Amino acid sequence: MNTVGGIQIFAKLKSFSQVLKTVPDFELLYEDNFYPFVDYFIATELDTESIKEKTKTSDVTLNVQVDTLDESLGLAVENDNEATDAAEESEAEVTEVLDEDNEDLVEEILPEQDENEISDESLQVNTAKQKSKEKASGSVLRVDSKRIDNLLNLVSEAVINKATFNQISNKFADLQSDLLVTETQYKENLKNLFDEIPLFLEKVQSEDMSIKDIKEELSSQYELLFSALDNFESRFKNVVGTFRNTAANLGRNTGDLHEAILRIRMVPISQIFSRFPRLVRDLSRSLDKKVDLIIEGEDTELDKSVIEELLDPLMHCVRNALDHGFEQSSERLKKGKSETGRLLLKASNEGNMIIIEIADDGAGIDVKAVKDKAIKKGIIHPGKNLSDVEAYNLIFEPGFSTAKEVTNLSGRGVGLDVVKKEIDKLNGSVTVFSKPGEGTRFTIKLPLTLAIIQGLLVRVGDEVYAIPITSVIESLRIKPSEINIIDNYEVFNIRNDVISLLRLNKLFNIETREDREYNFIVIVGSGDKKMGLMVDSLIGEEDVVIKPLKDKYTNSPGIAGATILGDGTVSLIIDVSQLLDLSVQQEQRSRGVFAV
Repeated sequence: MNTVGGIQIFAKLKSFSQVLKTVPDFELLYEDNFYPFVDYFIATELDTESIKEKTKTSDVTLNVQVDTLDESLGLAVENDNEATDAAEESEAEVTEVLDEDNEDLVEEILPEQDENEISDESLQVNTAKQKSKEKASGSVLRVDSKRIDNLLNLVSEAVINKATFNQISNKFADLQSDLLVTETQYKENLKNLFDEIPLFLEKVQSEDMSIKDIKEELSSQYELLFSALDNFESRFKNVVGTFRNTAANLGRNTGDLHEAILRIRMVPISQIFSRFPRLVRDLSRSLDKKVDLIIEGEDTELDKSVIEELLDPLMHCVRNALDHGFEQSSERLKKGKSETGRLLLKASNEGNMIIIEIADDGAGIDVKAVKDKAIKKGIIHPGKNLSDVEAYNLIFEPGFSTAKEVTNLSGRGVGLDVVKKEIDKLNGSVTVFSKPGEGTRFTIKLPLTLAIIQGLLVRVGDEVYAIPITSVIESLRIKPSEINIIDNYEVFNIRNDVISLLRLNKLFNIETREDREYNFIVIVGSGDKKMGLMVDSLIGEEDVVIKPLKDKYTNSPGIAGATILGDGTVSLIIDVSQLLDLSVQQEQRSRGVFAV
């Protein structure tokens, strides 16, 4: 069974029985995988055949086997109220599934017992184990009570808005009924008018009545036709005005709720900054260097999920500064510097982004040494001219290190490449700036939360895709004649810069028109890499809620997740860093270059 099938069976069982337990437990049944079968333990007065008949579902169950357990065994689950409560709470989202190791699970839960017999002791032990696992794997988030109170106030406002919308809905229903009545009367009056027109014509022809008299009589008889909708129009305008005001209030309330929910997940970055004083003290002693650590902005708040992934990248940056950045005290004195180095760890907010800086006043990056090492490792061609910024970015290449010897801290080529990968996973960016003899500064930019991002919505065929706005450099439109082919690879020029082109319709196998006068291009980038994505049209910017894709969708190339748009349709979120790697692979493939 998979999730949908499990929910259907669970709902059927709940309709005529009490679901006591499943194998595996409810908490293990969230993944949307296919499994051969699942065991349900239920309490019911129905006989075996009735259970089979009620449980058998077309296209969901292939076979149903029902075994009756001896009541004297007790099943030990009657008193397991927590398991039953969990089942009831999970009814709408839990599927009863069993993986391929079903027999091992059954043996673990029911050791040395017949499959139709369950002892009180074995089930109680298993329940205790499961509860301890749940408690250990749970994540606890401490939240200021004031934030909870603010959230409750916002929820109460949302409830008021809901009641207002219900009232407006009733008013619209009344208006609809009145409109139908008015329409009926209007049609009847019109019918009577048309029926009397021949009579009036006869009177005019026989000169019994003048046209003026006929106008007066028509006006007196059918004046209601002219004012029939006046009352309805004024009432309709009032209801529409109320609806617009309530919708505006709902918009503000939703925005405040959004912010309040995000603030609940926010934790101060001091949780990880507080670990660095000891690290710096220990490393400076082992390296025989004098370093003062200065921490600024430790009250800056960040989403808990981002905080958890940020420790390793910051650790690598700090270790790199201590090992590679700072000179020995004697060298610093010769250069006229203070004997004690200064390491700054700073966090600040910039719009909906958080900026983290790791700056040192050490020797800076030796551009020549970096280039020589890159040429030696085959990362760049010996004849290639690199700017200083491009040379700085070489230190993020996997396996790159300028250390002269391998130590516990450096020389293994593991460190800054990890920083780059982890920050990319967080939809952030990392840049480095250095001045020889003055020091180096790493700047990390991260979104405040990973749950909601700003995305540029684009259309490819009938599909809508979202591109994270942090990865979008610019958008433009070009003529098909401006697209050139170099080594079987499509490129285009913009401001004397050659940028590779990737057609999303070909990548995702979507049929689109090829005979357009103009092509829309979204230039995306990560670090020093740029690429143009060809789309059919640009829709606009929108806040998108990221829903992760699981199981078989996880490995889809170029897709980071999905979101649900305002009209209820699903839009896939493009993973720009994966597309950049995919673009490089396509380029190598087209040139006959393959990585070994």
